[in-house]
Amino acid sequence: MVGNPGGEVLRCRPMAVAPPDSTTLLRRSLESGRIHSGYLLSGDASASTDAALAFARALVCTAEPADQRPCDECRDCARSGGSAGSEEPIEIDGTGKRGPLFRHVGDHPDLFWVDRGDGTRVRIGQVRALQNALRLGSHEGGRRVAVIAGAEWLNAEAQNALLRLLEEPPDATTLVLTTASAAGLLATIRSRSQRVVFPVQRVVALRGEDAPEEVRVIAERLDHAGRIGLPDLLDWAEEYRGERARAAEAVQLLLSTGCEWLRERTTRAARDGQRDLRSELDAFGALQRCRKDLAQRNANPQMVAERALFALRTAAGVAR
Repeated sequence: MVGNPGGEVLRCRPMAVAPPDSTTLLRRSLESGRIHSGYLLSGDASASTDAALAFARALVCTAEPADQRPCDECRDCARSGGSAGSEEPIEIDGTGKRGPLFRHVGDHPDLFWVDRGDGTRVRIGQVRALQNALRLGSHEGGRRVAVIAGAEWLNAEAQNALLRLLEEPPDATTLVLTTASAAGLLATIRSRSQRVVFPVQRVVALRGEDAPEEVRVIAERLDHAGRIGLPDLLDWAEEYRGERARAAEAVQLLLSTGCEWLRERTTRAARDGQRDLRSELDAFGALQRCRKDLAQRNANPQMVAERALFALRTAAGVAR
């Protein structure tokens, strides 16, 4: 059990269950006591988030030997594990109008958590609020750790503010970033962080009973995308209008399903001896750019959906 930063207790995999190659650096850091100021955990969202929470808790744990941290028995573990798991967690609000800009892991005063909450990006105000909190001395006299979950949602201004924090971190302070893909982060952020990569567990089921209904519907529509006229394609993209946070989540599903659909086509083409995969590769690159624009540039979800569907339609229109 790992403490949710809002007080809710989450069930998550302990660090020992994660892929060995992904956590070797984290374990070595704990065992040697050589803790870096920045870590960047990328890849599988669930595994990297679980590892970030466990690592943050381990950094304030006082158990010996160090490879037993977090021990879930000491005072700091009790605090970071959350003593009020039944309470409704406090939602982060990136604007600070309806809720806090960041929160704590459990009720530990030296463990901080930042994410985009119910918004569409992690804002510079949240990073600045975190900077101000970290300038204060440690409440417990030990290390302070801040986890920034979903760092791919940091906008450009927030990334620059975060870079300054990485360049001149307060004493005994560690930043742990998690991201689905590190490609959207500044090269200087990547270079100043210790990298830990978690293999992505792709959901390959696009069809049949194993596929989520919404994924199956998108895949079936993409199968006929090559025969969709321009007006119908624009109508499809218009389905992604509305409140931005919800629309952005729906477009993310379209993009991820589209990528899996393209992989399915390329696998089938390779099996059938088809070697001209330029249209699929072009479409895949377009979807990656769409993903980055949606996260980093606050792009309009409907416009992103249009670009993605145009690319997928072109790929679907190539005769086999």
